[in-house]
Amino acid sequence: MDVLGTRVDDVTYEEALALLRAAIQRRETLVVSTPNPEIVMAARADSDYRAVLDRCGLNIPDGIGLLLAARIAGQPLREHVQGTDLVLRLAAESPTAGYRWFLLGGWGDTAERAARALERQFPGIRVVGWDPGSPDPADDAATRELVRAAGPVDVLLVAYGAPKQERWLDRNQAALGVPVGIGVGGVFAYIAGDVPRAPAWVRRIHFEWLHRLLTQPRYRWRRQLRLPLFGILAIAEGLRRRKVAAALSRRTAPRD
Repeated sequence: MDVLGTRVDDVTYEEALALLRAAIQRRETLVVSTPNPEIVMAARADSDYRAVLDRCGLNIPDGIGLLLAARIAGQPLREHVQGTDLVLRLAAESPTAGYRWFLLGGWGDTAERAARALERQFPGIRVVGWDPGSPDPADDAATRELVRAAGPVDVLLVAYGAPKQERWLDRNQAALGVPVGIGVGGVFAYIAGDVPRAPAWVRRIHFEWLHRLLTQPRYRWRRQLRLPLFGILAIAEGLRRRKVAAALSRRTAPRD
């Protein structure tokens, strides 16, 4: 599904997990991004970033706004696949599967505390390393060495925020030989307990974005200013696509 120029993949949680498992088994590079309306608007304004997202192997429908845009366009996506929950589901099966994780990014010791929290929540998970690293291209070689020093890595979580994390993975993941790389934004802060996730009932009605705005207004309000424009553009594009589809349907309809 194309949402205002950004590719969003129509996958369920189970299909996304199957792709991650296959990449690890085959040792094939799979970059995973988590588009939401803010990322779509950033990519719309930056063709280089849009190209980075196009090169990702999997762009999950993380933001509920993307599902609404797809529905308006008459091409509904099947499931709201959130990055945080995809990470936690993969972590849940990792003790048995033996996947080796590395956490890169975050502020200060956030990555380390997130690693410890994963170990407590999923006993037996193998978190082989963590480090803030650096998203600066000038530091890429040094940051890659941090990951290599941990030995083989199957799952690399990169928390530099968009678009830095996707750009970092685009430049470095293949050279590292890590099968699964996921740009996770603020997920470390949730896992470490620094920021509370929305209650389950709020997530079920897809209002986690509002919970984030209310609990982190200092960091979120400027970013949320893009949402009204996203909504206007998504409605206009959806109506245009429906009009085109209706016209094509009339042209191809059988005549008596």
